[in-house]
Amino acid sequence: MARVAATGLLPAGGPLVVLVSGGRDSTCLLDLAVTLAGPGAVSALHVDYGLRGPASAADAEHCAALCARLGVGLRTERVRRPEGAAGNLHAWAREARYAAGARAAAQAGGPLATGHTATDQVETILYRLATSPGRRALLGMEARTGDLVRPLLAADVTRAETADWCRRRGLAWREDASNADPAFARSRVRETLLPALEAVDGRAVGSVLRTARLLREEAAVLDEVVEGALAGRDRLGVDELAALGPALGRLVVRRLAEDATGRSCPRAASRLADVLALGDGALDLGDGARAVVGDGVLRLERTPPLPPRRC
Repeated sequence: MARVAATGLLPAGGPLVVLVSGGRDSTCLLDLAVTLAGPGAVSALHVDYGLRGPASAADAEHCAALCARLGVGLRTERVRRPEGAAGNLHAWAREARYAAGARAAAQAGGPLATGHTATDQVETILYRLATSPGRRALLGMEARTGDLVRPLLAADVTRAETADWCRRRGLAWREDASNADPAFARSRVRETLLPALEAVDGRAVGSVLRTARLLREEAAVLDEVVEGALAGRDRLGVDELAALGPALGRLVVRRLAEDATGRSCPRAASRLADVLALGDGALDLGDGARAVVGDGVLRLERTPPLPPRRC
């Protein structure tokens, strides 16, 4: 508890909204939040996706019982994925969860706390390393992003430690069987890749965490270099971009794309050579970003929506 308290992310008096799933990590976090911030300062939010039939209802009932025991008010929000919706199921659930959390936190007037642990951080980094090329894939999750806080992550608390805390406190938790389902890529990372790395060296988890921490510190330095290259501008001469060299040039293109779209644009950086060879014209870079060059000057904009299809 002292490690989590030292992060300053669960201050006494709140207000604070804790996102609870019923699993060991969020159960541990809610108990810690009540202990450190006080029950009157804490409220809880449970998002029910209705994806696991009776198990979803049982999760909601468990969270209600847990909050009643800890003296915390609970809000349950039910969301349903539209039939026939395409895309990654976990990504949809994550977006729905954070959207609900943002609404609850805004109403409470405080931050939203999630139960991400150091173990989640390692799994996230390994997953992104496999699926998203580039330096940022190795940075992992931030302990604080705006009104979103991850106290257990900030304190390097592992999943094994949250389970131990719950056992010692006599707090039951729910297990989501899909977390071990090999049909999901994140589950394969958790159940196969991470144990394989630990078999190579038992210090693997700590090594990945330390690497991410070092890279985040170095990323702050690189961000300053990019800001210096742009000097407050939202566009840049193509010749000037070429003179920056490939490494800084990639970072500048990505920054311009992200400023223009308001979202992460990892693919934009990989298109530096295409941008330099574009001449006057436009080029879609992916991730909703478009490069436009006119009179030798590059600017980035949102990719316009496709025109409606004619029947």
